[in-house]
Amino acid sequence: MSADCVQLGGEQFTPHCYPAMILNPFLVAVVVVFASAVTGCPVLCTCRSQVVDCSGLRLFSVPPDLPLDTRNLSLAHNRLTSIPAGYLTCYTELRVLDLRNNSLVELPFGLFLTSKRLSHLDLSYNNLTQVVANMFQEAYNLVHIDLSHNPWLRKVHPQAFQGLVQLRDLDLSYAGLSFLSLEALEGLTGLVTLQISGNPWVCGCTMEPLLKWLRNRIQRCMSDTQLAECREPPEVEGAPLFSLTEESFKACHLTLTLDDYLFIAFVGFVVSIASVATNFLLGITANCCHRWSKANEDEEI
Repeated sequence: MSADCVQLGGEQFTPHCYPAMILNPFLVAVVVVFASAVTGCPVLCTCRSQVVDCSGLRLFSVPPDLPLDTRNLSLAHNRLTSIPAGYLTCYTELRVLDLRNNSLVELPFGLFLTSKRLSHLDLSYNNLTQVVANMFQEAYNLVHIDLSHNPWLRKVHPQAFQGLVQLRDLDLSYAGLSFLSLEALEGLTGLVTLQISGNPWVCGCTMEPLLKWLRNRIQRCMSDTQLAECREPPEVEGAPLFSLTEESFKACHLTLTLDDYLFIAFVGFVVSIASVATNFLLGITANCCHRWSKANEDEEI
């Protein structure tokens, strides 16, 4: 008899597996009752056909025990501020996880280490501040990630989506992003839809690589780039990202020739000489004025 994974409650969720043993009928009945309690539906939640719905219950913490065969878990529209480390360890059948409209600031490292079958993840309408490197480690079957409407989301690490070659839909709209590294997107070879509007983009020289990449993929990758606008610098405030052309970034590629350096050196030399001459003339003028003033005083005496 194979070991059964049992999840215990508490802030730190640690899976335990009970070894196989020969049981008499009485013990078998006890084990069955215990297993039913462990894998039963959480209080207030509804469970049906491997779908567990705990949405809209004003929960401040995640339900400690879920059916081990859960495939679709909704914790949306609650008041969750954190997810315990190891919470998903026992739920290896999980395909869909809905955490939208909570107050999550961050996710624990390694949350998805056993979520190899997870395909849809919704983290929208939270308070996430950053997407760290390897946040979705081992969740290589993710197809859809929604990180939209996280107004405090300022940073997406270049390795945030590393290994997610199956990812088709990525929503980063209406966050607080002013910059997005091209490296964060280059490895997403299966990406079909990218949403980035509603962010305060700084359309300086660092934005050029991302825009070039988007232009090259516009036929294969649906994007809301036409709706995305620049927040800074002031001269392009409110301009759509795709209105920026290569000419817009011309100043980013200016290089000085030898003639330019010689001209700058010559101008600097002339300015220095002019400055010295001006100071010299001012000194002479001041000295003459002083002598003239003293001479007038002597004549009056």
